Amino acid sequence: MGLVAGVVPARLPTVVAGGLESVLGGDYNRPRVIGINHWGRVTLPVASKGEKEAAVRTAIIKFEQEFLGRGPDEVRVFIVRDMLVVRLKGVLTPAERQLAKTAEGIDMVKRLRQNLIAQGRERLCEQVMDLIGAKVTALFTDIDTVVGERIFVFTLESDIEANFR
Repeated sequence: MGLVAGVVPARLPTVVAGGLESVLGGDYNRPRVIGINHWGRVTLPVASKGEKEAAVRTAIIKFEQEFLGRGPDEVRVFIVRDMLVVRLKGVLTPAERQLAKTAEGIDMVKRLRQNLIAQGRERLCEQVMDLIGAKVTALFTDIDTVVGERIFVFTLESDIEANFR
């Protein structure tokens, strides 16, 4: 198909009502709204609650693999009002499991993991903010060395769950 001056083919992106029509799929006649959030980043069309939880899940796995050297066996993410709760299973390395057999070793593993998260906290919070579209006000975390699970709780500036009701 050739281009003719003044004619826009149906599958080319076109600016409409402050948004951009999708080029890759979906209803081409319905505008997909994008914009700029208050951090100056481009926002994409509104995703469902499950899509946002899945995106955070993927980011957490990638963060754990890249920053801590090992990914968890399982990750579950829950958007609950103004919180994002992340449960990671199977997070301990074989060396950490061995250390965790003593009280001193448990303390050592917890301190090491807390220090590592403290170093990557800004990066992790920024990734989460970009994915969910809300400012992270705090990050809490703990690890249970007996069962090898970790919990992250991100508190958010606003109730993002209300966007999905």
